[in-house]
Amino acid sequence: MIYFLFILSIVMIIIVSCKSTSKINPHFSKADLLVQHAISTHGGKKYDTAHYQFIFRDKIYTFKNNHDQYEYTVISKKEGRNIKTVLNNDGLYQTGKPNPLTPKQKKGTASTLNSVIYFATLPHKLNDPAVIKNYIGSTQIKNKTYAIVEISFTKEGGGSDHDDIFYYWINKETFTIDYLAYNYQVNNGGVRFRSAYNRRNVGGILFQDYVNYKAEVDTPLKDLPLLWEQDKLKELSRIETQQVTQVKHQNR
Repeated sequence: MIYFLFILSIVMIIIVSCKSTSKINPHFSKADLLVQHAISTHGGKKYDTAHYQFIFRDKIYTFKNNHDQYEYTVISKKEGRNIKTVLNNDGLYQTGKPNPLTPKQKKGTASTLNSVIYFATLPHKLNDPAVIKNYIGSTQIKNKTYAIVEISFTKEGGGSDHDDIFYYWINKETFTIDYLAYNYQVNNGGVRFRSAYNRRNVGGILFQDYVNYKAEVDTPLKDLPLLWEQDKLKELSRIETQQVTQVKHQNR
């Protein structure tokens, strides 16, 4: 009798488990799961309350997350003055500059600051509501297997560059993002491919730098890894986040 009850309980657990799985699976595509694995690998929930500082192209950047609240800053020097730009949920403002920004300047400055933090904290933002994810397939790059996820954006909430398309190559063994590519439409358009290097763990979050390559306009993103392996892409720049430090909070 005890044995029968034990078997019955196991069967019920399996049935309940199957029902739960069937309810969850339709909401998570293969692309969703791959991106979630990548986010977990690169920092996961630590992104939610992350507070870091780094130097990028001689400017000091910080980002501070508190779940849905955020604050990004950059400090730059101009004519001997320190100009601090702050972008948060309420908008953008500057200190240290005598003349206020025009609406057009504000839009451009906010876009640039947001872009720097976006790339420095990849893949943190790939689950934003405006993100559309599609699984493209898998491929081999330098004898390693990668899943390819295409990222596009809705017009509403997707920002001024919502027409851009991104490809992310996610390592199927480590779930790190080793390569990415994108096309953009402004200034007659362009295509870029980035190869990650100098990956390091700072306070539980992975930061990595990129070699930034240029491809011919209209080059299909899926062709870029092969062109890169064949040395047919031109190195354009290095995307390096230097002196990354975690901002420590003192108990009061």
